[in-house]
Amino acid sequence: MGNDKIKRPAVTYVDPFRDGGALKPIDSEARTLLRTVNQKIAARPSLRAIVDYLFENTQALIPCDRMGLAFIDEQSVYVTSYYNRASYDGLRIDQGYREGLRGSTLTEVMHSGLPRIINDLEAYVQDHPRSRSSKLLIQEGVRSSLTCPLIVEGRVVGFIFRSSRTPYTYGPNHIELQMAITERLSQAVEKAWRIEQLEEANYAYTQMLGFVSHELQSPVASMVTDAQILSQGYLGDLTPEQRAKVLSMERKGQYLLSLVREYLDLARVEGGELRIAPRAGVDVMQDVVAEAADIVHPQADAHGIHLMICLPSPALPTVCCDPTLLRIVTVNLLDNAIKYGNEGGDIRVKAQVVDDEKGGQRLRISVWNSGPGFSHAQQNKLFRRFSRLDDPALKSRRGTGVGLYNSWRIVQLHKGRITADSKHGEWAEFSFEIPAATDCPEPPAVDKGSSP
Repeated sequence: MGNDKIKRPAVTYVDPFRDGGALKPIDSEARTLLRTVNQKIAARPSLRAIVDYLFENTQALIPCDRMGLAFIDEQSVYVTSYYNRASYDGLRIDQGYREGLRGSTLTEVMHSGLPRIINDLEAYVQDHPRSRSSKLLIQEGVRSSLTCPLIVEGRVVGFIFRSSRTPYTYGPNHIELQMAITERLSQAVEKAWRIEQLEEANYAYTQMLGFVSHELQSPVASMVTDAQILSQGYLGDLTPEQRAKVLSMERKGQYLLSLVREYLDLARVEGGELRIAPRAGVDVMQDVVAEAADIVHPQADAHGIHLMICLPSPALPTVCCDPTLLRIVTVNLLDNAIKYGNEGGDIRVKAQVVDDEKGGQRLRISVWNSGPGFSHAQQNKLFRRFSRLDDPALKSRRGTGVGLYNSWRIVQLHKGRITADSKHGEWAEFSFEIPAATDCPEPPAVDKGSSP
């Protein structure tokens, strides 16, 4: 048997379609495994969970001391290790390890779609001395490997590696079963990986957005303050033309500050940093509505808009909520009403307790404004991030769609809902509702269990 090992090449590629005689029919135990793999792949969105399951439950049929998952970049220049699992410590190749494809035998796997067996990794390195990854695997104790391509719609998107610390571990029967598993795995893996890539890109984007917005906030606020000092004559009288220019600078600065505030909120929402801190017995009229109205009064006055706060009768009960977050929502809705309302028009803010469909009560705050409103067909675009309505009457109004999206996320944290209604060309109304409970529910008890 030792002489037979010497004669076998260090690396081989197997074409199961041409070399069908080398393969054996899949037995009942393997078919049962494949059915289970199908179910597990359908139930587990995490790639790590999928690799863990395969590593832990397929050893009897395809032995391995190490399993890895790697993906090819869009330009097919690099292969990047995504996840690795081994029965030993001291991995030299782990998540994020990247190596160029040029000169690697993986290019043959990529172009042909054929699986690769390396029977003797040490002999392979002698023939391929530039393979850095093979040298690292030898340092881990790996001596043979089976590589199968992950193929989606005829394109190789990555590889799944099984490695053994014993030479000549893998044969054609292992290839057939691994290819059957990989066929079921490929599309689910590729989709999940793309989703995780998008999540990582989105996180990086929100981090950058938060940093830039934070850095802009102080200098823009200082510019607005300087403009206000000039416009109010503290540094001497201005000519009418000078005062008009300074007031214009102030308005533009206030607009930039509102954008900075929205983007900072967005960065907190998308980055998972926006945490709800509910407080029992909050006076919503005082702690939310009145304070939000104070914040937007200067903008309303600048547009000649009459802002009316409708006092509830009877008075509202106190509720459990996060007043800081609800104030953000109310300010966003008021900003929206000013931005898209009529010059010299009206804004009405109303708070009331209403019955819900389950027999409970909910607190509703609504902001109504006269203005062009929106059509029924455009209503479903309102709470999407960066979505703007395609309406000629609104094209000249500055807005990003971020404020409504942030508001929607905050209301969701309160287990509430936010809605919009309009009579196109006449008015628009945005409302949000949250449970009207006075006391906050007790947090679930932590089961400390027994000491380890």
